[in-house]
Amino acid sequence: MSARVAVLIPCHNDGPLLLEALDSIKEDEPVEIVVVDDASSDPATLECLARVRSEGIQVIHNERNAGAPAARTQALRASTAPYIFPLDADDQLVPGTLTRMADLLDAALEADVCYGDYAEFGSPPDAVRKIPQRLDPFRIAYANEFGAPLLRRTAVEAAGGWVPEGVDPRTFGYEDWHLWMTLAERGARGVHVGPGIITYRRRVQPGRRMSSDRRHHRRVYNELRRLHPALFASLREHRRNSDLSGTRKLLYPIVYGSRRRRWFERRVRVWLDGRGVWTQR
Repeated sequence: MSARVAVLIPCHNDGPLLLEALDSIKEDEPVEIVVVDDASSDPATLECLARVRSEGIQVIHNERNAGAPAARTQALRASTAPYIFPLDADDQLVPGTLTRMADLLDAALEADVCYGDYAEFGSPPDAVRKIPQRLDPFRIAYANEFGAPLLRRTAVEAAGGWVPEGVDPRTFGYEDWHLWMTLAERGARGVHVGPGIITYRRRVQPGRRMSSDRRHHRRVYNELRRLHPALFASLREHRRNSDLSGTRKLLYPIVYGSRRRRWFERRVRVWLDGRGVWTQR
């Protein structure tokens, strides 16, 4: 039985976290796994990578650091399964997630991507991110809300993957948001696994890459606006078609967008979400 899903994992000095990510992939069907060692130098990471390779998992080694978007694209090209799940080396899947999502995409031939709620851990307070029911281009233009999805290979390839043309993937950041924007521009359809169903656990921790991306948020967001002129040129139409309430349609450009992110904002958002003040699917 050939694998329906390929899990793509870039790894740069992630050490034992990589083993935890791999151990979280538990399905009742074969899963294709491709790890890209993006020029790791940490001895503990090299030892973990040798162990992974000895267990028969495909590991691609880069002599020079290419950056996470390029490493993920390398893994895409080295895999063959029709569905793709991009998993960071410090994140963890929920067992059974891939099968559940692949079944939904098998049943919804019009859908390009499947997504669901996800949990944040590693930096208190832990939280659950509630993901919108449908791909809303207005929301995607302002906020990176959707997390890691299961994607049809054909949709990823048609979108050009995670590396924008003419951009240095080592300094770009937000490659996942770039792909979401591309899918929104192309009118992609999505399917949600269901409210309250957690698909994976995302690590939020000082010093990790996601924290670094936030420090450079304004620069990278302005780059995304440049890369996606069609999405931002159609914001008025997308605003009319959005499922957001009128109040949130007014607030999204103020709360999100290119505004500099502050260190305390995640705690405030988690507090508001816990009381049902801000979250709207």
